[in-house]
Amino acid sequence: MTKKSFAVFGSLSCLIYMGVGSTQLAPQDDPMRLRMNVVLVQLNVAVTDSHGNYVTGLRPEDFSVVEDNIPQNVSTFDESHESGRGTMETARRGVDDKPKESGDTLASPAAKALESAIPKTTEASLFILFDTSNYMYRSFVFAQDAIADFIRSMDGSSKVAFYSYSRNLLRATALTPDSFQVINGVRSSVAGDDAALYNSLLLTVKDAAPLKGRKAIVVFSNGPDNASSVPPEDVAELAESTGTIIYILSTRQAQEDPASAAAFERVSKVSGGKAYFAKDWRQEKKAFASIREDLSHLYTLSYYPQANPNRGWRSIKVRLVGKDLQKYHIRTRDGYRLLPGAARSPDDSATADSEPDPN
Repeated sequence: MTKKSFAVFGSLSCLIYMGVGSTQLAPQDDPMRLRMNVVLVQLNVAVTDSHGNYVTGLRPEDFSVVEDNIPQNVSTFDESHESGRGTMETARRGVDDKPKESGDTLASPAAKALESAIPKTTEASLFILFDTSNYMYRSFVFAQDAIADFIRSMDGSSKVAFYSYSRNLLRATALTPDSFQVINGVRSSVAGDDAALYNSLLLTVKDAAPLKGRKAIVVFSNGPDNASSVPPEDVAELAESTGTIIYILSTRQAQEDPASAAAFERVSKVSGGKAYFAKDWRQEKKAFASIREDLSHLYTLSYYPQANPNRGWRSIKVRLVGKDLQKYHIRTRDGYRLLPGAARSPDDSATADSEPDPN
């Protein structure tokens, strides 16, 4: 391996950084070896009010992005497909309803010009990762029903892939806009043996990494991981650095397995997602509805990092601009890890090879 190579399954200090750039398989065609050209950092941002309602209708100029205290320029901006339909509170309720005064930045021609000048990122990819281990035997059919209902509830603007895992990962259905094909993959899944969740989740994050646009993974788990060689911290940092959102729905209550529950919370939180714990089908249905609602109200923005001497972990702070927006809450990832020699500008690039999967 070259000096730019590193072990994904090794220490956290050796994990890769990937933005939204070009990623390709290495010449060896080993699916566990990736070569990345880092050119863009993408953020998925949820904005909510004090009651947890989603805030819609925000514009690029309403967001301030700072990386390591260095202001960044937003390059692309987009809302999820269903944002702005009026079903949730909008950020300018009580502001946009008033007559605009001369110089009002919320409706100024300069602000509108800025919004129209920034391209949108409309692509969206969703990976569903289903636990088919022996933990799932008792509720296998009910779990399939819940996942199928969730797929049917999607608005059709996203491509969906269905994966299942026990000791190994099975890529049952590749990304497709055809929900019927995905549901067939769900119905065709069969129960397996031990659960290697983190191994499988890491592989799924790697599949999502090279994709442009918004990308998310929904994990349906019925038990702890008892067969992985990968720690959850490795998965968390890789997901955070690649801008991949992870939602984890566990059918076991958190108090039944505190260690797994804590890991699920950490992995989902750092990626900008959420963890859910459902004891019955009603709570599962509610959790899936919450995930769908979250996905349909995200803002996606990206930027080319400004020159920065920090070659390791870079922190990201996203804030809302203007006193009328300070009352709202933001949820997104906190940063990413950059490899030595990675690009400082869109014209630079950095490559890294990951070690083959031990399985």
